Amino acid sequence: MQPTAAARQSPPPTSVVCKRVARLQADGPNIRCLFSDDTSQVLSRFIGGFIRPADQVEFDVAATDAAKEFRVIQAPERSRSELYIASIGYVTQPKADKRNDYFLRAEVAGSRLGIRRIHLPAKAVRDYFYFSNRRRPGSQDETLFDLLKTTPAASPADLRLALKVRMLELQTEPAQRERWIAAERAFNLLANPELRACYEALLRDPDTPAMFPYGGFGSLIAAGGLSADRETFFATKILSFSPERRQRRFRALLRKIEFFGGYAVYRDSHRKAEVHLDKVSLPLAWDPTWNQWRHLVGAKFGIDATFVRSGKYRLHDGEWQLVNWETALPSRLQITIPADIQEVVANARKTYSRFGQFFEVIQGIRERVEREPVERQELRRICSDLGIPQDFDIAQISWKPDYDAFFYSQLCKRTGKMFLFRDEYLFELERTVVVEVPEQGHATYVFSRPTDLQHWVREYARTPKDDIRRNRVNAAERLGFIGRVTHGRDPRAWVRDLRKRIGEPVDYALATEGPSEG
Repeated sequence: MQPTAAARQSPPPTSVVCKRVARLQADGPNIRCLFSDDTSQVLSRFIGGFIRPADQVEFDVAATDAAKEFRVIQAPERSRSELYIASIGYVTQPKADKRNDYFLRAEVAGSRLGIRRIHLPAKAVRDYFYFSNRRRPGSQDETLFDLLKTTPAASPADLRLALKVRMLELQTEPAQRERWIAAERAFNLLANPELRACYEALLRDPDTPAMFPYGGFGSLIAAGGLSADRETFFATKILSFSPERRQRRFRALLRKIEFFGGYAVYRDSHRKAEVHLDKVSLPLAWDPTWNQWRHLVGAKFGIDATFVRSGKYRLHDGEWQLVNWETALPSRLQITIPADIQEVVANARKTYSRFGQFFEVIQGIRERVEREPVERQELRRICSDLGIPQDFDIAQISWKPDYDAFFYSQLCKRTGKMFLFRDEYLFELERTVVVEVPEQGHATYVFSRPTDLQHWVREYARTPKDDIRRNRVNAAERLGFIGRVTHGRDPRAWVRDLRKRIGEPVDYALATEGPSEG
């Protein structure tokens, strides 16, 4: 419940002051707010547009940037309302109060005024994010689909094409900026399946609880009133929200994409990134069946997008923890795919089919390499004798879905012989023997090259990894263990360290021009 004007408020923190506005004047690209005590505060023109002479402004004079959080108590002739400008964190999912009215709560990030949260009625969230276009005269029945000149049956790909056409049309229309912003906002809501479902529910029933897009995180301006204890600002209306955003460019693994009927989603817990894709932004003839064998695709695709901060609370070890993510704005997304992607996809699909066709035979080979190391040429001969086509890549027998093929390719081009043993690859190099586990999170083990490779392989097969690491019973000394090279987050650093370990001269130009982090 919003506090009444008669309620006596707790005093603010000692460094917080409340000053009356005498006048406002232009100050370059900003607005200077001059107070009755002859002091002043510089504000952006946007925020200054909400303030008038005779208003009172409350802020922390000790703050590095006082304009990031302040409260405006409007003059009596302006209806005696309050405005609150602050940086917010996570916004909860809608909840029902005792009167069965839905509300959300936004965390105030690092408040200097003592305000811990903002109470947001679900209707205020609905009207600002989902029905904001209806404020314009003649647009009361206009939907987000109408803004894009498409229909509620439009697929994600149809929506993107509609946005492109609408942007071209708006280039020739007068006063197009407002419509441009509205069309882009409409697309960003409808291109996210979760937000689109929320909007479609609101069209059927405007009293349906409305979600705060992407979970908050940004700068909020709200009208309302402060509680008596000064810990909660009860908003009645959202006047403005600007999300935290940043530009990111990186390469991502195609196998981390989950494919649905009309859209796909890339999620990477390592990067804390989420990207929603459609068949225009990701121009491949994909469908949900790709999920069966996408783990066999080693290719990467490029992402260049504007990301907004997002987050959710998850229960971990009995405690709720906030997990921060970043979600790409669909309208600010550019995807690049490798030139040979069709060939890579075809090979992955064929490998998946071969695993199914020769399942029993491959399972038998797996059982053998679990017991003893088997050289690559021997495995090829076995596969040929069992009727497996010669183009079958025997490395796939031990391959794990999350393994980056870059490490394997770098070792393959340096090897003379390669053995499969359990879940490992054993590479014979010019001066060393290298052991690689084709799985994310593992390190590359380097040993000096033995005079008798077959004897060394048999000895290695009998020695636990922990004995090598600890040199238990002189295992490391006996096998000529040189050290480990961690995969890390940057494959280029791995190449640099590997070359040192195996005795190759380090080509720093090559090491710094390798693939970007994947």
